[in-house]
Amino acid sequence: MRIETYGQQFEVTPALREYVESKFKRLERHFDQPLDVRTQLGFQKPDYLAEATLSFAGRTLHADATDQTMYAAIDVLADKLDRLLLKHKQKKIDQERGPRGEHAD
Repeated sequence: MRIETYGQQFEVTPALREYVESKFKRLERHFDQPLDVRTQLGFQKPDYLAEATLSFAGRTLHADATDQTMYAAIDVLADKLDRLLLKHKQKKIDQERGPRGEHAD
């Protein structure tokens, strides 16, 4: 997984960068394919803002989160991305099974 983290009018410290990477590592468990994550951290008064765009196998997912601390915003963002990936994975499984939940032959 490749994670790119940058700040918008906000300096990304090494500690924040490591925190983002540790939280997003769990996203790898959903797919064997390589994932590219572009994360933007910033400040949107009165809260902190974390946004991410996740790209894999020709698909792009986007999520954002705000909270009172940057670490909390990153936590919420990681949870949202995890749910988006699970939803996408379930859709893919449902499509493979066919219209009535049967395996396509």
